[in-house]
Amino acid sequence: MIRVGALFVLLLVVPAEAQLGTASPAFDAAVVGNVYATALTFMAPRTLEPVPVPQLTIWGLRGLTALDPALVCELRDGRLRLAARGRVVALLPSPPDADIAGWAAIAAQLALAAAQSSPLVLRAGSQGVIQSFFDELFNHLDPYSRYVPPGDASEDRERRIGHAGAGLRLIRRGSAIVVVEAVADGPAALAGVRPGDVILAVDGETTQGKDAGTVTASIAGPEDTHVTLAWRSRDGRRHTADLRRALVPPETVFTQRLAEVLVIQVTAFNHSTDAHLAHAIEQGLANLKNPAGIVLDLRGNRGGVLRQAVTAADTLLPAGIVATTAGRDPDANHIWRSSAGELVPGLPIVVVVDGRTASAAEVLAAALADRGRGVVVGSSTLGKGLVQTIAPLPDGGELFVTWSRILAPRGWPIQSLGVLPQVCTSLGRAALSADLAALSQGQQPMSKALEIHRAARAPLRPTEVLAIRNYCPAAEGRDADLDVAKLLIGDPAAYAAALLPPINTTGQISSAGGAR
Repeated sequence: MIRVGALFVLLLVVPAEAQLGTASPAFDAAVVGNVYATALTFMAPRTLEPVPVPQLTIWGLRGLTALDPALVCELRDGRLRLAARGRVVALLPSPPDADIAGWAAIAAQLALAAAQSSPLVLRAGSQGVIQSFFDELFNHLDPYSRYVPPGDASEDRERRIGHAGAGLRLIRRGSAIVVVEAVADGPAALAGVRPGDVILAVDGETTQGKDAGTVTASIAGPEDTHVTLAWRSRDGRRHTADLRRALVPPETVFTQRLAEVLVIQVTAFNHSTDAHLAHAIEQGLANLKNPAGIVLDLRGNRGGVLRQAVTAADTLLPAGIVATTAGRDPDANHIWRSSAGELVPGLPIVVVVDGRTASAAEVLAAALADRGRGVVVGSSTLGKGLVQTIAPLPDGGELFVTWSRILAPRGWPIQSLGVLPQVCTSLGRAALSADLAALSQGQQPMSKALEIHRAARAPLRPTEVLAIRNYCPAAEGRDADLDVAKLLIGDPAAYAAALLPPINTTGQISSAGGAR
């Protein structure tokens, strides 16, 4: 941790009644300085685009103006000047550009001077000043870098760690507490609890007269502790089991059957999604007499754990590139690959997306499309393809800093651009009917758009992004999406025409195209 030492050796112009050597109980300059120093040291080598430390600091100091519009902070002639209503409050010589500790110290000292001359800044206190510093700074970077204050950071850490329980989702139905979901591999499911079962007691206490939230809370507890559950199964038999509480991520994989087509909806990517997806494919196909194909429904999926999207792709792809992350910090650069041994070689796969499909879900859709292993149906996706790294701060808060872009196997950036479908459903029924007719004749009406999209390289101007996305504007998913997916699986010529040519393990486009 970088400590900020003496802050008062620089030239100051302050009102006589403002004694800068004395901090208000509501404003701790040392804490502010330590937070700034730690943050600037962490950010300087890691931001997606290089930004000098002085510029980062100036951006952050404009947060003082956000707290009190009468305050103006600017760098002029090698000196930092803080003024209020035309009167100079502080005037400080700027340190060398590479002196991160010096810039953090000056920023903290100017914040202290602002607090001692502005009731609005003083009322905001140390935490408010820190928050406004990062809010203003990140306004100039990307949409996802952010500062999380101490209280929220603690809650976020708990959510990332998980919640210990039995893996049940309950509702009250009449006077009974009924299981609506038992997460696969959760303690309750392993003990035999199934959806539709009625929870009768928890640790000997009846559930009669209690609501579902109260019963859920009584089942939850510290990881590796025990809870005794009594329930009545749908056949009327009563069961009791001693369960060991565990961190159970919510279920994210759900299956249904459309004739001989297996439809798998993936709602998010948590730490069990890949295993549950593989299980859903194996079990689902085993229940079909003549499997025709798989529809992977990623509509509304906002993403989650990147590694889970990669391992999910590994289930469906042969050896090759799944995604690449690229940033300035060497640790941010990584090539994610699938290994040999795809689960369902040759079986048609259609991926359904919409304008809410984001992040890890876009990674999976892009990998299957770029590798010529699946056809994406729907609209342009959200376009969230940045990776953050997290730094703990001295005040107990956390800093989320974007440090790399996610690139699809063919090298185009997911951020802003999103995944452009091979079959667009957001341009209306007439356009969709014409496109499907063309595909059935072996022609791909989206070929030019897909060529432009896949050739795009970061960074892209907003006008370029908009022009490409307009080929298939983002829209919310619709019932027709699944109909189109099923139609493609049932029409080998249309499916083959919609596929992109596969690329080999080095990322080069193969000379062989068409369906696998």
